[in-house]
Formats: sequence, C-alpha cells, structure tokens
Amino acid sequence: MKKARTHTVYRLADGKRVPGTTTITGVLNKPALVPWANKIGLQGIEVGKYVDELASIGTLIHYLVECHIKKQDPELGDYTPNQIDTAENGFLKYLEWEKRNKPKVIASELQLVSETKKYGGTIDSIMEINGKLVLIDFKSSKGVFPDHHLQVAGGYLPLAIEAGYDVKEASILRIGRDETEGFDFISCPNLILNIQKFELCRQIYEINKKLKGGK
Repeated sequence: MKKARTHTVYRLADGKRVPGTTTITGVLNKPALVPWANKIGLQGIEVGKYVDELASIGTLIHYLVECHIKKQDPELGDYTPNQIDTAENGFLKYLEWEKRNKPKVIASELQLVSETKKYGGTIDSIMEINGKLVLIDFKSSKGVFPDHHLQVAGGYLPLAIEAGYDVKEASILRIGRDETEGFDFISCPNLILNIQKFELCRQIYEINKKLKGGK
C-alpha cells in the first residue's frame, strides 16, 4: 500500500479522458487554507511536510476502513509507527460508528464515470442504513466544509444515481485523527443546490481548459 492514493484516470466508453470530481471542484478557491497555513508557519512548522504527514495518515485511515470492509489484511510496511498509531485512532472511531449504525455495505471504492455529464469519481462507500441507501464519503479532518458537500452531494451523488443506485442520501463520515477530534456523521444539505453548483464548476473547468489552449 502506497502512502498516497494513485491519481485515477477516468474515461468514457469511447476512451476519451474526462476530469475527476475533485479536479472539477478544484476550480474554486479555498480561502480558509490561507490563514490556516499562516498559523502553522508561525508555529515554526514546515507546512509542506505537515500537510504530507496529514495526507499519509488520512490515506491510511481510508485504507484501514477499506480493508475492514473487504475483509482484507492491511499492508503497513510503507508507514511510520506514528502514522500507524494515529490512523488506528481514526479506524477505531469508524468501528464505533459501524457498531452504532449497523450498515450493510453495498459498494466500496466505487469508480464511476458519467457518460452524460462527462466526469468521473470514486465513491468511498454506498451502504444500506435503516432500510435506505446512503452514499458515504470518509473524511479525516477536523471539520466538514462546504467544499466537502459540493464534492459528495454535487459530484458523487449524480454519478451513483446515473449508475442505477437508488441512493436517498449523501453523507460525510468525518473521522478524527486523534482522541480529541471525535467523529461526525453528517447528511449533506441542499442536494439540488450543490448539484447545480457542481455543474457550474464543470462549466468553469471547461472554460479554463479552453483559455489555456486545451481542446
């Protein structure tokens, strides 16, 4: 298992490459990152290394959950003891959530491409909870932000519906990285508005591509 998720290439049935969901949402600025990075820098922490460490831990939490769902043994050789210990804290939080909600896993790490809207995405999981299908994205972060809702409700939900999944809800399971961060299970609000916003981002992505000389 590598420390970073491999960049997934999404293609239509005819082989044409299309952008992924996070690439499309990336057209929007994330102003909250600027003061956060400044705060980290003032603490004498090298931002790049700090972000890489958090990314590795987040990837490992996803990996441990995925292995648990698929009943596979994780391979942890590429990770440091600190990364493993921290990620295991997050994994224990997932197990606590699972015990409370008793989900039935329908799909895991589901890669989908929309032939009509021409983009792709990888859905962490679709689960049946209390008799209804719920699309769930795992986030290892201190909070849930509007861009998370845009990604999950605006981008992933239409992919799942187009693929034939009768999903009734798009949710985010926020898994804290340490004992102090806890976890949240949050249903994405304003589904229609997030879908409309994502479609506008898709248009902006194409305009930016043309402005840069792309086809």
